[in-house]
Amino acid sequence: MTVRVCSVVGARPQFVKAFPVSRRLREAHEEVLIHTGQHYDEALSGVFFEELDIPEPDYNLGVGSGDHAPQTAEMMRLLDEVIAEEAPDVVLVYGDTNSTLAAALVAAKREPALAHVEAGLRSGKWSMPEEVNRVLTDHCSDLLLTPAANAAETLRGDNVRGEVVVTGDVMYDAVLAVRDRALDESTPLPVSGIRPDEYVLATVHRAANTDDPDRLAAILDGLAAVDDPVVLPLHPRTEAALHEHGLYDDAAERLRLVDPVGYVAFLRLLADASKVATDSGGVQKEAFYLDTPCVTLREETEWVETVEAGWNVLVGGDADRIAAALTDRSPLPPKPELYGGGDAAGRTVDALESVLGDGSSVAERAAEK
Repeated sequence: MTVRVCSVVGARPQFVKAFPVSRRLREAHEEVLIHTGQHYDEALSGVFFEELDIPEPDYNLGVGSGDHAPQTAEMMRLLDEVIAEEAPDVVLVYGDTNSTLAAALVAAKREPALAHVEAGLRSGKWSMPEEVNRVLTDHCSDLLLTPAANAAETLRGDNVRGEVVVTGDVMYDAVLAVRDRALDESTPLPVSGIRPDEYVLATVHRAANTDDPDRLAAILDGLAAVDDPVVLPLHPRTEAALHEHGLYDDAAERLRLVDPVGYVAFLRLLADASKVATDSGGVQKEAFYLDTPCVTLREETEWVETVEAGWNVLVGGDADRIAAALTDRSPLPPKPELYGGGDAAGRTVDALESVLGDGSSVAERAAEK
């Protein structure tokens, strides 16, 4: 049975997760790729489609940035029209963005089944918009695809109604697909004036870190306390916050502020850094896969396994804890295999075929919702 899939993406991490799955899907099935436009500039969107050879989206809804309620509502309005027209067997969503939730709510009230990649993750912090998005999406989903066994246990403890399948992490597939290109030693580092293992890479973009001027200033102080250069590719939200809070000039003087870089260049920066300081969930895993110790600028993480393994430390927004973690040179423990062996995309497609290829009609499946 050929499965017709509407895949919905909207932000950088979702482009990365989607490309290995789309590649496998299109070998035997039909995919309609919908980009909500949540990330809409070239640095955060277009370059990823080009670098990763992701098919051009069949739809770009052009929603753009905005407050949660109107942004999610506009996404739902437009997605509802597309999904009604395309009549897929399944809507496939990734992660925990507003794009994810919008597509989940639309699919839950229409005929297609809903499949959620990265289901079962929890930070335990309900005040995070991402936590709300992922929990609600999980409870809407017919098929819940988890990166690890503990996420599957979380879902079973939550009594979700859908089928739970452990696939591994599709982001590991993505890293493996471009790692050789990213780490080609003949290619210079994408930022001048730094040398491998003699700089720290930083990424800061979450609203909890950028919207509070005192917390953002403390993070900058912690990063600046490191002797080695600190390279900070500026997310548009972070750049705007630095200007708004009057912190830009100080940051530019003490850190290496650079424009956002593409995925391949970012992996090169990450692999060659002595450590990375980040508030991104995806970067925590990418660092783990590329053997770079991670310092997470949050009080919690959905990727608890990396902390338990000793490759990630949570420091929040405390300047002293950030500086101490970045300058700590304690040896790292052996690295376990946490999220599968890099075949999560194939397992994802297998799960879709298994659940949707059993002869059930879309109408019968919708009646089960």
